[in-house]
Amino acid sequence: MKEPARFIVVGGGTAGWIAAFVLQDSARRKGLDAKVTVVESSRMPTIGVGEATTAAFRVLLKYFGIDEFAFLRETEASLKLGIRHEGWRRRDHVYYGPIDDPHQVVAAPPGAPSDYLNIYAVAAGRPVQAMHLFQPLLESRKAPYALRSDGTLAPLGPFHYAYHFDQALVGRFFAARARGVETVDALVRGVERNAESGLVEALVLDDGSRLGGDFFIDATGFRKQIIVRELAAAWKSYAEELPVNRALPFWLDHDETADIPNYTRAWAQSAGWMWQIPTQTRLGCGYVYSDAFLSPDEAHEEVERAIGRKIEARGDIRFSIGRLETPWLGNCLAVGLSSSFLEPLESTSIHGTIVQMMLFSGRFLKHPSAMTQADRDDYNRRVGRQVDDFRTFVNMHYVVERDDTPFWREVRANRIHAHTRERLARWQREMPRREHFPDYLDGLPHVETQLYYPVLDGLGLLDRAVARQEMARSPALRAFARKAYESLAREYRHAALKALGHGAFLKHVRETA
Repeated sequence: MKEPARFIVVGGGTAGWIAAFVLQDSARRKGLDAKVTVVESSRMPTIGVGEATTAAFRVLLKYFGIDEFAFLRETEASLKLGIRHEGWRRRDHVYYGPIDDPHQVVAAPPGAPSDYLNIYAVAAGRPVQAMHLFQPLLESRKAPYALRSDGTLAPLGPFHYAYHFDQALVGRFFAARARGVETVDALVRGVERNAESGLVEALVLDDGSRLGGDFFIDATGFRKQIIVRELAAAWKSYAEELPVNRALPFWLDHDETADIPNYTRAWAQSAGWMWQIPTQTRLGCGYVYSDAFLSPDEAHEEVERAIGRKIEARGDIRFSIGRLETPWLGNCLAVGLSSSFLEPLESTSIHGTIVQMMLFSGRFLKHPSAMTQADRDDYNRRVGRQVDDFRTFVNMHYVVERDDTPFWREVRANRIHAHTRERLARWQREMPRREHFPDYLDGLPHVETQLYYPVLDGLGLLDRAVARQEMARSPALRAFARKAYESLAREYRHAALKALGHGAFLKHVRETA
């Protein structure tokens, strides 16, 4: 009998185990005879300062029939309904980026342009966030659930939310559910390659043994052990447009006098920004900054001044922001931090892993011997554009009014990418629309107007006159949009009054297993 195709995932963690899980499940669905093995060393330390996701993670759980409440219990995860941006536009300015989409629940009139509710809000000088269910929940730190009289949970809307978690616990969660995936506890010391084709044929492990395979997933994080160290894949830097290059991670205890936040906090500082990511048990925090403007000791001091307490740093991480030119090279596919890294402002890393593995498994997964250079080129074009889109979205956050420190003056003057400027110029002529974001990821979730509008509105980058011109073309549509906006804002403010507090929701989930 023909041997099964051997897929080897090098590195575990969130990215590696998601890759293994998706590969195993997709191979089964496609009828591909495949054996999936994860090589992960129990001696490899993890930083574990908390990670945030996008709603794509919940879509993944639903797609694979995973009980999300079991996920919350076993990973100590919390809900993420959006991002609280502090000090970006101006030092004293705060805005939220809720991740639900009100267009999902209002049937558009015939001929209405996409995003007509957003366009109406801008034209009327009203915040786009107010018609989102998640906005009043973010402000009051509540969950999108109410408690029925029989003690069961009632969802307040159809929207997908995201999660905050400790990535080491999530890796173990997926490992326990990856049916048929084999594990090897070892470090990889090197690879053996075919002398003619250059393809990887086997891994050389730290005990001297050899593990043969047909296709390899590099999930080794910043080490990029296979794709760069062995295969020398080229790197495309984003350092010019995304100027932060260092992180100071640390933990904080929850404030016992307040509910658990249901948002990622992105708090702008003198030379970058601080994150706070709440799990059920603590806050994973860090300062992402540019060491061209701040030394590690100065960054440490600034954090302690900002939060008013001493911290114990969990390392000092220097990183390169950018992506691989060829994340699929030969018979090796890089995922997660091995493939690309952007500052964690919009939770693009795990989102990218999910979408890339779903894209690869849906469009390209077959026996490795049947994979072609055309497949690799097609995948690399799609994923390259995906990450370039992430870069532009994150870069858009730096189009700010701040000029109070050398870092912010440098950002304003020299670090806004040409594509960011092109998009902003277009959106001074016409309002952003979904058709400005063509689909090249087979319908998988991506950064589009749903996420752009709260950021553009929060930073004051949308022109009310342009929106009013577009609304003036159809008084009937304007009247419809006004009624829908006011109805949603009123309904969601009322719903928030009935919603469970975030901590009470998590406690209910833990106690009703």
